[in-house]
Amino acid sequence: MVQLYNLHPFGSQQVVPCKLEPERFCGGGRDALFVAAGCKVEAFTVAGQELCQPRCAFSTLGRVLRLAYSEAGDYLVAIEEKNKATFLRAYVNWRNKRTENSRVCIRMIGHNVEGPFSGAFRDQMYIVEMPLSEAPLCISCCPVKGDLLVGCTNKLVLFSLKYQIIDEEFSLLDFERSLVIHIDNITPVEISFCVGYVAVMSDLEVLILKLESGPKNGERVHHHPHKTNDQMRWTEEGISNEISQLESDFVICQKPLELLGEKSEQSGLSVTLESTGLADEKRKYSHFQHLLYRRFAPDISSYGLSDDIKLHSLQLLPIYQTGPLTSDGKNLSQEKELLSLFCFFSLPHVGYLYMVVKSVELMSVYQYPEKSQQAVLTPQFLHVITSNNLQCFTVRCSAAAAREEDPYMDTTLKACPPVSMDVCALRIQLFIGLKAICHFKNHIILLTKADPETIPERRGSPKRLLSRKDTSVKIKIPPVAEAGWNLYIVNTISPVQLYKEMIDYSNTYKTAKTQSCIHLLSEAHLLVRAALMDASQLEPGEKAELLEAFKESCGHLGDCYSRLDSQHSHLTLPYYKMSGLSMAEVLGRMDWTVEDGLQKYEKGLIFYINHSLYENLDEELSEELAAKVVQMFYVAEPKQVPHILCSPSMKNINPLTAMSYLRKLDTSGFSSILVTLTKAAVALKMGDLDMHRNEMKSHSEMKFVCGFILEPRLLIQQKKGQIVPTELALYLKETQPGLLVASVLGLQKNNKIGIEEADSFFKVLCAKDEDTTPQLLVDFWEAQIVACLPDVLLQELFFKLTSQYIWRLSKRQPPDTTPLRTSEDLINACSHYGLIYPWVHVLISSDSSADKNYTEDLSKLQSLVCGPSFDIASIIPFLEPLSEDTIAGLSVHVLCRTRLKEYEQCIDILLERCPEAVIPYANHELKEENRTLWWKKLLPELCQRIKCGGDKYQLYLSSLKETLSIVAVELELKDFMNVLPEDGTAAFFLPYLLYCSRKKSLT
Repeated sequence: MVQLYNLHPFGSQQVVPCKLEPERFCGGGRDALFVAAGCKVEAFTVAGQELCQPRCAFSTLGRVLRLAYSEAGDYLVAIEEKNKATFLRAYVNWRNKRTENSRVCIRMIGHNVEGPFSGAFRDQMYIVEMPLSEAPLCISCCPVKGDLLVGCTNKLVLFSLKYQIIDEEFSLLDFERSLVIHIDNITPVEISFCVGYVAVMSDLEVLILKLESGPKNGERVHHHPHKTNDQMRWTEEGISNEISQLESDFVICQKPLELLGEKSEQSGLSVTLESTGLADEKRKYSHFQHLLYRRFAPDISSYGLSDDIKLHSLQLLPIYQTGPLTSDGKNLSQEKELLSLFCFFSLPHVGYLYMVVKSVELMSVYQYPEKSQQAVLTPQFLHVITSNNLQCFTVRCSAAAAREEDPYMDTTLKACPPVSMDVCALRIQLFIGLKAICHFKNHIILLTKADPETIPERRGSPKRLLSRKDTSVKIKIPPVAEAGWNLYIVNTISPVQLYKEMIDYSNTYKTAKTQSCIHLLSEAHLLVRAALMDASQLEPGEKAELLEAFKESCGHLGDCYSRLDSQHSHLTLPYYKMSGLSMAEVLGRMDWTVEDGLQKYEKGLIFYINHSLYENLDEELSEELAAKVVQMFYVAEPKQVPHILCSPSMKNINPLTAMSYLRKLDTSGFSSILVTLTKAAVALKMGDLDMHRNEMKSHSEMKFVCGFILEPRLLIQQKKGQIVPTELALYLKETQPGLLVASVLGLQKNNKIGIEEADSFFKVLCAKDEDTTPQLLVDFWEAQIVACLPDVLLQELFFKLTSQYIWRLSKRQPPDTTPLRTSEDLINACSHYGLIYPWVHVLISSDSSADKNYTEDLSKLQSLVCGPSFDIASIIPFLEPLSEDTIAGLSVHVLCRTRLKEYEQCIDILLERCPEAVIPYANHELKEENRTLWWKKLLPELCQRIKCGGDKYQLYLSSLKETLSIVAVELELKDFMNVLPEDGTAAFFLPYLLYCSRKKSLT
């Protein structure tokens, strides 16, 4: 049974001053009501709480059987009967109908209006007649595009809305018969159409299709011949239909059936699309998808198809994508984008609500306490009428649409009551003699009539057999007007007003930990959410009021879930987040009273506080609230106490209070490295350095690194998006920088901190600006290389380090602190720092004026260049600040050229700047394929420089002797003689020639 809350969704009511008993009525946009009686339609102005006033009236061709209004195009369409013939007519420009006797123009669909006659359509109402080959039974207008769908026996006809452009200032509304949907073996009683979605309902069947324009990849174009000879289908249906038309004493009933999605193709209904449009090919529907088929079984005890088992109130309800309201509130309806679509239909005692856009599923089932006559679905409510009651049920449309609209729904950021939550009845209002209902904006239109006792119940023939192909279905025409009828406009109260009543009602459950409180608060939340989604219906200033109510409802739901110890207690977090309440405000709403000497804290509140303290909120709790929080976690989750104390929000806690709880953890046997580190941090706040030192001596450095990985906030915190080092980090920088660097490296390797965050941390820690790199950061980069990070990060680290080394050498800037590792340490620790080539040492030693303050940076740079992983080409553009005028700069430049295999250029440079390094360079570099450079490059260059004499004559001469010794070993005598200079002294070269000639005999 549906739960009933005795709330008051209905407000004021008034009587519509119509002259004749209404036969059909419908809403007209935001401010109009149409009432058809006899051969006349009256239009009334409905504006807010003001009295309903007649607006205009116009005559129809005959008695109105069906009536519908389209906001897109602002036209009224009616099925009319005259002399047992039915007609389909659209009434356009009706707002210019000033008096009942005003002139009216009538035109046929598709008829082009000539220029001289266009003025007649500009300022007066005109009627568009749409002839059909078969009698129209039902109609539906697309709320977005204004297209008109007409139901006939075994087919649906689609008229596309279009405009004939007469001139720049005037266009004429028209229709084009664009599509015929043939559906064999079904007679539509009601239809509904919305943006290509078609819902068809017979007495016991509902079919939903989706029309599509243009085939998509991977989709099958549906095509069924209009006449099928399929033997199996004939077996299943043809026999059944044939037998049902015979005079027989048997009733043949098909089983109830529900088919969703592609399975609905197995319904047995033959569906064919027949395109009839001549223009506007872009809107031509070429294929369709089956979405839903549902068949109900009749009550065979009635031996006929009585009203007790007929379907009624088919409706497609769209919900559009919500967007920002414009400042003037205009153009909101012109950019409608379908977000979700829902389909409702009902049996007399039960109603069904389906979601049909991205997936087809049954959302809600409504059990009515008594037989229903008609129902209307809105984004907020389902209104149902019985003979004597107006019932208001809640719906889950906004809950489903919210999940379609927001990808963050059902996460720790956002929440919404579930679609599967039980629906409830908000009100059952007594209304005597209810006959019909419709809804528009915030108005419910009700027709009441006191039936004379002599009017028998409507029944078909007792011998009527049940058949899908029952062409005897006719539209019920009301009897002649009788006394005792009224047409009411019932105004629904504003969502905010009803929301406040629901909140007040929920207070009766506040002290009890029951689901009833959550259920009613969830209903209130969905009510406000649905109103916010329908932004086009909001009055000025109403949106701000609704947003405030939305946040308040989230706070109430957060309160409820915080008091629960269930599987849904985690919802406390997203609801409190959406409420906009601060953590202090949430804690202020809690009941801190102690029962039976024990304070119990439920999972929901603990979950919220724990996550909030982890999310680095820019909120600092007062000393009192911080003490309550740590007490709460000591009772509920003692393992979380060290983590809680590290939160920036707990900054104001008294250190003595924090230390007392940490010591309680020690005495209770809960001892861990995390407790030790937290105690050390609290000791610093207390100014007790001895206690801090004792705690930091109790474990090894590696264990401390593991502790910092468990709780990074011991070192690094964030405030207003900026990284802030803790007091413990500042102290470790001075006392244990190696532990600090190792700990941050551990955080990075465990994805607890990003690369840029780590760099910023060290710069802030050392009070350096963005353009200055502290030595501690360089130590961190070197530690990263030693830790063997992935190759993707390696080259970036090489670039950072080489840039820093080069900058210091070029500016002659020493490190601000003593480096943690020497070049020798780095070479021994990892392969990325290579052994420095021997000739480099010779080159460096030649500079007696070298500054010892920069030797470490130079050695590290040389070692990186000598390493196997370094990309030499990437550093060349950055070597410019490092001058070759110094031996330090020269060594780096020559190293880089050597790595790029520019050996000849390097030989020239060394011969010019440091001849003593030439032979060590050649011994190390000129090997294998480069060995020929000994006699092709080095030997000629030395001979030439010796000829020129100068200060370096002796250096060149000793280098030449070393070179001749190498060449004499490598070459044959003939080749050796060819490389010797022609003008050389024979006595000088003779020993080398004799060695070369004896070399073969010796071997």
